[in-house]
Amino acid sequence: MIECVEKFESRQVTTGQNPSVELRYVIRGTNSDVEARSALLAGSPATYDPWGSGLFYLPRDTVTLQPVGDLLWEGIVRYGPVPQTEQSVFSFDTGGGTQHIPHSLATVARYAPPGKTAPDCKGAIGVTADSVEGVDITVPVYHFSETHYLADTLVTPAYKATLFGLTGKVNSAGFKGFAAGEVLFLGAAGSKRGSGDWEITYRFAASPNVTNLTIGDITGINKKGWEYLWVRYADSEDAVAKALVKKAVAVYIEQVYPYGDLNLLGI
Repeated sequence: MIECVEKFESRQVTTGQNPSVELRYVIRGTNSDVEARSALLAGSPATYDPWGSGLFYLPRDTVTLQPVGDLLWEGIVRYGPVPQTEQSVFSFDTGGGTQHIPHSLATVARYAPPGKTAPDCKGAIGVTADSVEGVDITVPVYHFSETHYLADTLVTPAYKATLFGLTGKVNSAGFKGFAAGEVLFLGAAGSKRGSGDWEITYRFAASPNVTNLTIGDITGINKKGWEYLWVRYADSEDAVAKALVKKAVAVYIEQVYPYGDLNLLGI
């Protein structure tokens, strides 16, 4: 005979915005995890009222089972709020990204030995006889994700194909308050829940569009968030310092990601 008995140290309650309860059990009389799990599910309530008011019940969320001896198991049943269909969960971080830049925003100072003049490199960083080395800096990149709980009827093969087709694309139109060109769709991951709906997490990265940049003597440069900027240099003489320097002679803005209508995600 298999028995399922609640332990003395059971009923650990957590209150607050996300209340939860853990009920702990001992299952005796079998070495089969299937039979032990069935006994645990049969011996524990499907819902639990942690306040005893009869007004609010937490649904059974997870069931954990582990063997502790011959014919002996420990079971933990957790109760907590489960997001319902059409609910959403949001998260973000502003940790930023790394970008290699060849020019500074401004040259703060130049120093040279007595009687000499430091060449004016027009903001170029790490200028050598052959190249401009530049430097890696942290730039604003806003990473955010959204988890949505969608009805099974919405997550069709066509919708999954849309998720696949938009992955790696930049928004061609305004999206969630961002201007066109600022949001990169990093992809989605989904799974079907026991209740029959889908839990899908969508991941994005946002980088701001910039206008009126200045690089060396070149002004009025406009660049969208996920476009790539590079600079072509040529030797130029600094007559005051009597030295050859690298001068920016052209700036190029390249599109490296395709555009797509991220509003087709439907979130």
